[in-house]
Amino acid sequence: MIQRRSALAALATLPLAAPRLSRADDKTLRLLVGFPAGGGTDAIARLLGEALQAALGTTVLVDNRPGAGGQIAAQALKAAAPDGNTLFVSHDHTISILPLVLKHPGFDPAKDFVPVAGFATFANALALSGGTPAASLPEYLAWVKKQGGQGNVGVPAPASVPEFLVKLLGEKHGLNLLAVPYRGSAPMISDMLGNQISAGVGSVPDLIVNHQQKKLRIVAVMGQQRQPVLPEVPTFAELGIAGFEDLPYYGLFAPAGTPTATLERLSQALAGVIAQPAVKARLSELGLSVGLMTSAQLASRERAYAAAWARIIKAGGFQPQ
Repeated sequence: MIQRRSALAALATLPLAAPRLSRADDKTLRLLVGFPAGGGTDAIARLLGEALQAALGTTVLVDNRPGAGGQIAAQALKAAAPDGNTLFVSHDHTISILPLVLKHPGFDPAKDFVPVAGFATFANALALSGGTPAASLPEYLAWVKKQGGQGNVGVPAPASVPEFLVKLLGEKHGLNLLAVPYRGSAPMISDMLGNQISAGVGSVPDLIVNHQQKKLRIVAVMGQQRQPVLPEVPTFAELGIAGFEDLPYYGLFAPAGTPTATLERLSQALAGVIAQPAVKARLSELGLSVGLMTSAQLASRERAYAAAWARIIKAGGFQPQ
């Protein structure tokens, strides 16, 4: 059975009855996660892991390797045997953004990884802590101005899309907004719940539960349209902040050299899992827009997303570190 290390692991305990697919061997399937237990990516991986375990008829273990925005987990995937027994559950930051902002990330997605399949897109969002006296993004910006024009905003990782958003917000409104990087969303949200930091930018899957429980307030989301799970929350574009319309993605990745037949078996299993009404509903509740992307489609989206952000990063004057 999957090891449960997080309160959000309860989301993965679903009464699934997926058809069992033939498996290559009896080894445990490891799902690498580049962020700590308790965050949105961890919850998603555990939900998928539970369902894949039933579909594949093999033990599935979620293996958290937090740190450096997923870099540690990505390097672990690169070092893994290409036998289909180690996969990486990742979103855009590690795969598309890190190679743009680090001189030596320790991996090259195009050479070291192969996409298995994509399963969802999602939106990043700005949320306010419970103790912050603002109910909207304009009110928050006005509040920061009254505080002397300086404010700290948490981000799950350095040199990330959330950090670039914070920088753009500050420049656009003449404020000194400092992005404070954390080792994942879980510790950032913990500080927000304790009112140690007034605001944070993270994915909707990371923030949605606390927003629904009114412990945090999501006040703006990325994307061209409002999120179905947050119909009351405007997009940044609606608020006059353009450039954040392209939505990031989630996918499964394997080490380069993994046999095609193995990739096809895993892709077929993932397709069946996300088609299950119970799984799709849970993922949707977490703020994901669920939909299968083939290996080729995910690779194409990965390249296009990286190209779009390369232009934004260069225009902002950021230098790879």
